[in-house]
Amino acid sequence: MIIIKVLALLLLFSLFIYSKIRTHENMLFPQYEKLFKHIKGVLEPVLKFMNTFFKPMKIGTNLSVDSSQFILFILLLLIISI
Repeated sequence: MIIIKVLALLLLFSLFIYSKIRTHENMLFPQYEKLFKHIKGVLEPVLKFMNTFFKPMKIGTNLSVDSSQFILFILLLLIISI
């Protein structure tokens, strides 16, 4: 069970990094770009799969929130807290 919690913590940290850096990934230094590519390689398939079930929520004119990231965040927190 401890391994699952550690993996969930790593995914939670990766999700945070992904959400902050995704829009600026072309400005990363090469050593950080490699790390971000690994994070992106893990999270993008998961988020794309979740987007088939949870559509982005419109919160304004031409403004929406990716609900799959929010739901993944909550799921990871639940896994960590159990």
